[in-house]
Amino acid sequence: MVCFAPAGLVSCTFFLAVNGLYSSSDDVIELTPSNFNREVIQSDSLWLVEFYAPWCGHCQRLTPEWKKAATALKDVVKVGAVDADKHQSLGGQYGVQGFPTIKIFGSNKNRPEDYQGGRTGEAIVDAALSALRQLVKDRLGGRSGGYSSGKQGGSESPSKKDVIELTDDSFDKNVLDSGDVWMVEFYAPWCGHCKNLEPEWASAATEVKEQTKGKVKLAAVDATVNQGLASRYGIRGFPTIKIFQRGESPVDYDGGRTRSDIVARALDLFSDNAPPPELLEIVNEDVAKKTCEEHQLCVVAVLPHILDTAQSDLESAVGMGGFGSPAMAAINARKMKFALLKGSFSEQGINEFLRWLWTEAGAQSDLESALGIGGFGYPAMAAINARKMKFALLKGSFSEQGINEFLRELSFGRGSTAPVGGGAFPAIFEREPWDGRDGELPVEDDIDLSDVELDDLGKDEL
Repeated sequence: MVCFAPAGLVSCTFFLAVNGLYSSSDDVIELTPSNFNREVIQSDSLWLVEFYAPWCGHCQRLTPEWKKAATALKDVVKVGAVDADKHQSLGGQYGVQGFPTIKIFGSNKNRPEDYQGGRTGEAIVDAALSALRQLVKDRLGGRSGGYSSGKQGGSESPSKKDVIELTDDSFDKNVLDSGDVWMVEFYAPWCGHCKNLEPEWASAATEVKEQTKGKVKLAAVDATVNQGLASRYGIRGFPTIKIFQRGESPVDYDGGRTRSDIVARALDLFSDNAPPPELLEIVNEDVAKKTCEEHQLCVVAVLPHILDTAQSDLESAVGMGGFGSPAMAAINARKMKFALLKGSFSEQGINEFLRWLWTEAGAQSDLESALGIGGFGYPAMAAINARKMKFALLKGSFSEQGINEFLRELSFGRGSTAPVGGGAFPAIFEREPWDGRDGELPVEDDIDLSDVELDDLGKDEL
């Protein structure tokens, strides 16, 4: 049986709550929000905790049995009590809705078990000893529950080892001072939705760590323990997931709660924050051949001559705006500046074997001929596999979406390929690298016509 708080007994409740049901002379340890984390959560001991209300008749009848059990279990199992009428926030953290509620804090302090046994001292002691036996077995097997904080001994479940446990003390140093991207779950141990999310979050953490080389991190914060963080970021429900990036305000993650959903979002974040790859201008044979021969694919962009294409035309062609990473650079034909053009880095890790080159139209005519460039106009793009002497030509739009689709097809082994013209790497002409200055039209000499008599010319012709 449990008691529920009647709405009309506020003043009476306050009066009784001051007196409580237990005193300092009992073996029952009084727990409050100020000592609960230190005494229970951070303790190595097994705890039985009663959440009660002083006005509750069932709680009053349990009190002598609870005291007996506490005395019998002294120095073996900790027995505590929380006046949940006075400390409603603490009761709320553990989903207490009626009185008395008894919870067992065992090997996984973040997930206490509900006690459903008898309300006699003997029944309570039996349940405590059974829980203690299980705690010892868990330790013997090296098992611990919840997300790993890195402080507990024993081996960790491989599926949970990559979730980083954050606290009020460690959050700023790890997250806010980091250049990495963080996806942080704020959870409550008693929350059913959090429990459902845990295996998905843990398995996603391992996959994201591998695919981003640790540049995107998945973490967890027990909001019931680290209330300062929960308050700072306005956490009102569980689980709440927030994304933290340096220099930006945190944003809520509102995507799906499956491993694949979480991984997909993490990879998008990684792509958006990855530094752009190095882009080399083809100025001699060493640059071109060495780059292409040392990597599985090299992507060559042939861009319009600075004087052949208007700025607005090229901006439209390369999809300037909304620049992200991974990226290549395309020349702004009029201003000779670099604009970012988003490329594609597929699930198969195309960024591991891809390198970028560029040249101006007409500067490397043999290369253009060998790659069949020219018939589709400029800008143009081709991907070369120098080991097989084959290439694939971009036949779609020279835009973010077009390049994205082109590289994605290549990453999955699809797309049309052809042998490099001549069967060998084409000759590369040595030229001066672009100096970064604006293009200028050639200056023509002025012709002085002041001495020419147009009337005389007309007469002579007649």
